Amino acid sequence: MKKIILTALLGLSSIVNSVAQTIEWQGREFEISAVNASIVQLDGEEVLKIERDLKALPFDLKNLANTVDEPTYVKVKNLNIENGVFEVKMLSRIQTPTPFKGAQGFIGVAFRANEDDTSYESIYLRPNAGRSENQSARNHTVQYYAYPDYKFDKLRNPEYGGQYETYADVGLDEWITMRVEFKEKVAKLYLNDQEYPSFIVNEMKGDAKSGSIGLWVDIATEGYFKDLKITKIE
Repeated sequence: MKKIILTALLGLSSIVNSVAQTIEWQGREFEISAVNASIVQLDGEEVLKIERDLKALPFDLKNLANTVDEPTYVKVKNLNIENGVFEVKMLSRIQTPTPFKGAQGFIGVAFRANEDDTSYESIYLRPNAGRSENQSARNHTVQYYAYPDYKFDKLRNPEYGGQYETYADVGLDEWITMRVEFKEKVAKLYLNDQEYPSFIVNEMKGDAKSGSIGLWVDIATEGYFKDLKITKIE
């Protein structure tokens, strides 16, 4: 009898673990992928806090390329957009103590994320690099990548001529408005309500033609988000 009960409990545990965790925020339901997510108060406002879950997805400094630029985000459930515009305000802090000495406050967005998180486009920021005294570091403030085949390390190869990274005047512990317009193979990033884009991706590398929107962080980052707006375009 005990063996039957134990088998039943193990089966129930398997079913529970196979169901994606979700969180409700701003009237939307988000699926949680390899992050810890919670609703918190920040400066008197209710915001969404996200941190990478190192138990769900371990980080390996000796295998950097294969353990960063991963689907570490919360993703809007039951959303499928081919072309669109979305905007969100984000604030980034480095965790204390930090699990990664090279932490830059990695924070950004994913889009056209497919159902099983095996393909998506992403643009993210390294706010700690934005006001560095080293110009080479500044040039890596904004990053585009396409999961899984075109991560930052591959796109930094000379053959791409630096077109998938750029500089932006952003910093840690400040609200940054990030607006992305994407249509067909082109994505444009507008920062802090600027009239003209800070960054243009003329040829996105991802395979997915449509998908959902995700709010993304990476190693050693405390990410805070508010005021998400999403619009489909034809």
